[in-house]
Parts: sequence; C-alpha cells; structure tokens
Amino acid sequence: MASIVPISQSVGANRIIPTVAIPHPLGNPTLDEKGEKALRRKLVEKALDALHTDVKEQTVF
Repeated sequence: MASIVPISQSVGANRIIPTVAIPHPLGNPTLDEKGEKALRRKLVEKALDALHTDVKEQTVF
C-alpha cells in the first residue's frame, strides 16, 4: 500500500495498492466514522486480494 506509486515501482515492489493521500494514506479526515470505516475496509480488502493474485511483474491494483 503506497501513497506515491512511482516510488514503489522504482524500488521494485511487485504488488502496489494505491492509497488515499500522503498525509492520510489509509483514511480521509473529511469522512464521517461510517465512511472512514468503509474506505479502510475497501483498501484492506484490495490488499488482501492482491496477495492472493499471482503476478509475474510489477502490478498496480
């Protein structure tokens, strides 16, 4: 999970999940509690799916 995808690519990460923003990679302070929870759940589920996906080269999910 990364806020700046090109940096992850430059260091050779094979699975890259873009996040929200640099100061709040896994959240959004403008959301209410319910929206924040939904956003975080979506990001974690995407990361778990990425771990279960076979990749041959760098992949941005």
